[in-house]
Amino acid sequence: MIFTKEKSISTVPGCGTGEGVAHSKRWYVALVRMHHEKKVAERLFKMGIETFVPVQQEVHQWSDRRKVVNTVLLPMMVFVHADPKERMEVLSFSTVSRYMVMRGESTPAVIPDEQMARFRFMLDYSDEAVCMNDSPLARGEKVRVIKGPLSGLVGELVTIGGKSKIAVRLNMLGCACVDMPIGYVESTRITNDNTKKL
Repeated sequence: MIFTKEKSISTVPGCGTGEGVAHSKRWYVALVRMHHEKKVAERLFKMGIETFVPVQQEVHQWSDRRKVVNTVLLPMMVFVHADPKERMEVLSFSTVSRYMVMRGESTPAVIPDEQMARFRFMLDYSDEAVCMNDSPLARGEKVRVIKGPLSGLVGELVTIGGKSKIAVRLNMLGCACVDMPIGYVESTRITNDNTKKL
């Protein structure tokens, strides 16, 4: 399998009505039926609700042919940016079972805006395949990418299977990781003389 770059599916309503401004919108993870991620996102878009479905192009190679397939990175999940009223409307779909919750809690878990922004940036600009690592991963050094298509991305430098990767943590979902040469990053720690350490 070979992964190639493709923009993720993000639906953003063209204009808002201004309703619900008093309630801030937050990112939630809606759990949906298998293979219904894109359909749910399209229906929510028509209702004026912003969604995000992370997808990548995957090239399947056989001896006689190649086929490019759009693959959902997180099957059965749709990220929904909604206020409390919209959050309840999403549950009216028969293809949406519930929202992801933290263990021991009953309210839907929130994915912080900063984590979502970094995750979306990684998916949209990485030349390499982005993979999800849901096993516990030790915290890495906080770094900023200074070269290549992901320049500006802040994440953690980790080693998985002997390879250097930059990781972006997502609450409850683990880490989105992509291969990253060590020379493409710099530490975000500042020394006393206000110069950045490498």
